[in-house]
Amino acid sequence: MKRHAESALPKAKKSLGQHFLVDQHYIARIVAAIRPETADHMVEIGPGPGALTRPLLETLPHLDVVEVDREMVARLRAEFPVDRLSVHSVDALVYDFAGLGPGLRVVGNLPYNISSPLLFHLATSAESIIDMTFMLQKEVVDRMAAAPDTPDYGRLSVMLQSRFKVTKLFTVPPGAFQPPPKVDSAIVRLAPLALDRVPYKDARVFAEVVARAFGQRRKTLRNTLKGWVDDALFAELGIDPRRRGETLSVAEFAALSNRLEERSEAVAG
Repeated sequence: MKRHAESALPKAKKSLGQHFLVDQHYIARIVAAIRPETADHMVEIGPGPGALTRPLLETLPHLDVVEVDREMVARLRAEFPVDRLSVHSVDALVYDFAGLGPGLRVVGNLPYNISSPLLFHLATSAESIIDMTFMLQKEVVDRMAAAPDTPDYGRLSVMLQSRFKVTKLFTVPPGAFQPPPKVDSAIVRLAPLALDRVPYKDARVFAEVVARAFGQRRKTLRNTLKGWVDDALFAELGIDPRRRGETLSVAEFAALSNRLEERSEAVAG
């Protein structure tokens, strides 16, 4: 069995951050990690030449794919019948995933140059999603799964972990791709938390608190949240204002945002 599937590969476009997965061993491992079932409503982001699309369609009767590269769109539409593959020719950053309906399973080899904004965009459709399994730059996956007060912990960690259970699965080396990227990749699974487990009350306020806290790294909370959170509120929540944002847990960020929201409601009332 050929280990690499490189025949008739299109030329990768640097502008789209394309690196095509060609190693059959890792393709099989990723599909096994996804565990597709015939009843799944699955959508693949960035299918490219179809390295994951083909093995997924061995199980799935139908698959939606979102692809911005018109050359890839044409190739996919030429290879697969419309009753098996629905090709949405659109940028995933603006695509309405919730419009596909509830119970989605989302998979893909995400372009590394847009991975963070794309993850934030997908989070807005979390209520329609069962789980997401992605290949990303290993450095990004490490940040997604990082614990508080570690070098990789930051805004991405807090925002995703507040809405998803994040699990790093395994690493994929550069040689599994054509052309090889200059970094290691990793597979990660995100499972949305039940609504009663989401720690914040208002997503907008939570996001603002987190953005401000990480807006000036190495600065204390007293400085980054100045004019928004006073010492009395810090004391009420048992949070030392001399701490830095990267030391706070997701629960502590939620407590801050929830108390701010309660204060705002009290003033409005």
